[in-house]
Amino acid sequence: MNEKKVYCGSGKKRSDTWLSITINPDKLKEYIEEFNGSKFVKLNINIKNEPDQFGKDVSVSIDTFKPEKKETGKKYETDLPF
Repeated sequence: MNEKKVYCGSGKKRSDTWLSITINPDKLKEYIEEFNGSKFVKLNINIKNEPDQFGKDVSVSIDTFKPEKKETGKKYETDLPF
């Protein structure tokens, strides 16, 4: 299912290997997840085709994708990207 993108920041491409971004933490609150006692938020960082009216050419959105749970014996696990 395609969910609406939740934008939480923007930035600029400084070079081929350097992006600088600013994130609004208020937009992250409901997407904080926990895994093995650590908290994290999954983000998507995209380089835009052209800068917006503020010169920002990088967008940051929350990765709202939820993988299907797999049964592995006694408990359910989800696939995490790390």
